[in-house]
This record gives sequence, structure tokens and C-alpha cells, in this order.
Amino acid sequence: MPRWVRPEVYPLMAAMTFVTSMCVFQLTRNVFMNPDVRVDKAHRTTAVLENHEEGEKYAEHGLRRFLRTRPPEVMPSINSLFSDPK
Repeated sequence: MPRWVRPEVYPLMAAMTFVTSMCVFQLTRNVFMNPDVRVDKAHRTTAVLENHEEGEKYAEHGLRRFLRTRPPEVMPSINSLFSDPK
């Protein structure tokens, strides 16, 4: 490793790499899959898009469908420990 990279910097580099990869993933997903983004010239000329099915498919992706069946708690055992009056 070069001399300017210290071991204290590794956690920061890992966090920044994770955040950057998440941003790149979201931007790529929006460019290629978002029904409102029109890259090719044929779709850019359309003023009003009638693609409700495509928009619904984009908005209701697999992760959102999976999370809908889960309880909205991060740590259910700790939440029940502190919220149940016994």
C-alpha cells in the first residue's frame, strides 16, 4: 500500500465505497428502468406517456412487495421487550 493510506482510513473508504455504489445503482436503475426517463429520440417526442402498467411495475418492485409482508420494526424482540407492560 502507498504511504498515504493509513489503516485508520479503511473504515471510511469502505463506507464511502458502499455509499457510492448505492448511488451508482440507483442512478443506473433510474436511467434504464424508470418509465419517465426517455433516452431514445422516438420516446422523447411523446408529450404525454400512457404507460400506467409500466409505471406500476417500476414502483412495485420485488423488495417493496417483500417488505410489505414484514412488520414495520427494525428489532422486534427489543421493541416488544420495552413496550409490553408486564
